[in-house]
Amino acid sequence: MDFSTSKVDAMTCVTTVYTQKKPMSKSTEMSLRSQQHPLICRLANCIEEVWREHLDLSPYRVPEDLGYIEGCLEGEKLVIENHCYQTPQFRKLHLELAQVGNGLDILHCVMFPKPEYALPIFGADLVGGRGAISAAIADLSPVSPVNAARSLPDRYREALSILPEPSFSQRRALPDWGDIFSEFCLFVRPATPEEEDHFLMRVQQFLTVHCQIASTEPPLTSQHAIEGVLAGQQYYCTKQQQNDKTRRVLEKSFGSEWTERYMTTMLFDYVTQPSQK
Repeated sequence: MDFSTSKVDAMTCVTTVYTQKKPMSKSTEMSLRSQQHPLICRLANCIEEVWREHLDLSPYRVPEDLGYIEGCLEGEKLVIENHCYQTPQFRKLHLELAQVGNGLDILHCVMFPKPEYALPIFGADLVGGRGAISAAIADLSPVSPVNAARSLPDRYREALSILPEPSFSQRRALPDWGDIFSEFCLFVRPATPEEEDHFLMRVQQFLTVHCQIASTEPPLTSQHAIEGVLAGQQYYCTKQQQNDKTRRVLEKSFGSEWTERYMTTMLFDYVTQPSQK
């Protein structure tokens, strides 16, 4: 979640509500996305369509109080909606939608591979407000061992390097902690409907490449290799948890203890042991 365009100085209030998530279906189109910026709605639908087409989805257990959350920020209603799934290759697919009043719309998506698979971490975020998208980022982030060259596997580099390069008039700088991102990371402010289409197409391309490779990737058998993936995923998550803007807004709405739990168990959680067989 990225709250980089919001203000955090006013008195806030909070209440939390949980709604049990159901298997993904056409009914998800009636979720919060239908009230958000059109690009967020289109991207959420695109992500789910690619998942359904290429992956064997099953439900992922979300903590009971974190599936659907309502709060108050600067006197405006804050809603967070989480959709989570798992597959044989991915321990967690997370699609988060958030809205603050009528002025801020957010999409956040991360695909966490199981540690037995040497796959990068797909991530995408959209932040919109007042009818425009202020930030759009997508990447396939490598999880190479922390002490090694952080680069994508050759299969990914080959597939991504032949994709046509989209044109954007306003590219944005990565944060100071952004060494987790790959050379193919796209971080822009789409200035026109055409650029919004270009971003949507690039995310679809990233996702398709990722899901196609993941579905044919054999699991690791070396304990040393698995430990390297675990360390790389932990490095990615701890870096993402350094996003002070997200943490600051959540703390204003929900308090520091709740925010720490949400950041470390929903947004950027990591495991320290291989998956249970």
